[in-house]
Amino acid sequence: MPKRIAYTTEIEYIQILDEHANFDESLGKGTLRDDEVVFLYEQMSIVRHYDEIAFKLQRSGRMGTYPQNKGQEAAAAGAGFAIKKNAPGSWLVPCYRENLALFLNGLPMEKILLHWMGDERGNQIPDGVNILPIAIPIGTHPLHGAGLAWAIKYRDRVMNESRDNRVVISFFGDGSTSEGDVHEAMNFASALKVPAIFLCQNNRWAISTPISKQMGSETVVQKACAYGMHGIQADGNDIFAMYKVTCDAIERANNDNMPTLIEAITYRLGDHTTADDARRYRDPAEVEAWESKDPLIRTRKYLETRNLWDNTKQTALEAKAKQMVSEIVKNAEGIETPTSDDIFDYTFANLPDEIVRQRDTMHTHSLGQNPQQETLNAHSHAGAR
Repeated sequence: MPKRIAYTTEIEYIQILDEHANFDESLGKGTLRDDEVVFLYEQMSIVRHYDEIAFKLQRSGRMGTYPQNKGQEAAAAGAGFAIKKNAPGSWLVPCYRENLALFLNGLPMEKILLHWMGDERGNQIPDGVNILPIAIPIGTHPLHGAGLAWAIKYRDRVMNESRDNRVVISFFGDGSTSEGDVHEAMNFASALKVPAIFLCQNNRWAISTPISKQMGSETVVQKACAYGMHGIQADGNDIFAMYKVTCDAIERANNDNMPTLIEAITYRLGDHTTADDARRYRDPAEVEAWESKDPLIRTRKYLETRNLWDNTKQTALEAKAKQMVSEIVKNAEGIETPTSDDIFDYTFANLPDEIVRQRDTMHTHSLGQNPQQETLNAHSHAGAR
């Protein structure tokens, strides 16, 4: 037989709650309870207000560049809550548009503000919180995720430590898939069958580069086929769909030793960062179309149709968000001023004498460390004359 089909596949797209708040009862069964939907809507709303305040902090000169999460809250909410509920103790490897997933899994909200304020203590993750610092280099961090997942498997299989459903979920954008590191990470994870989840937030734009110019493939998720891992595409603005596909990926990683690539179809409603002006390259009609798919709007509609939400609750939530975020900003801006000793004290377990002198004098040259030498040098020059 000279010719045959070498490989065929199909990839599913999952949507449970659409932009009109139509809910698929069969797919949505057993996903999120009503109280959990209320909780996630509240959290998304708080993070939306957090985003707005962070934007104002940057514009008023109180913070450096900031990337808004606006429009992408559901992907982080659904995935982050799935990890929190079904795989506690798992590792989250973030990019910089997954704030809610991080907050749901224990990261203090002040940390993100401190990071963008240029305070290194924003990257100091509290003990017991399994989250890596947010990654600014594009696409480098999924390698860290694959390595962490390999460590979990090694400890489980070789050292007989139970991992209790723990997985590693790495978040990245569609632009990251143009970086070789992302593909190396997925190849490593698939070849070694580690408990890894790769979540691509496809928001259609890599800064000003549209998805049509980012890749020749029709989807991001089809790349999973090349590595022999499971791939699924989901409505990234649907908390139910994102929760379901992440739960399925957790189960698949633990029961079948199969990594998963999730492509969350979403859209950033704001600029790439506060240093960007998306009006220069995006069609206003496109933005308007995606505004109607806003995850907060559709989730609120869902709650209202089930008599779980009303204007009174909305007003109370907005007041709560305002007070809460105000306190977070106060804590971030009121943190004690760091000392120069921090530069030295966390580099060595035991500081060498030379480093101690540099720390105490803030000089590296001998004259700075011992100014009395200047007098001695003056006398010696006088004697020479």
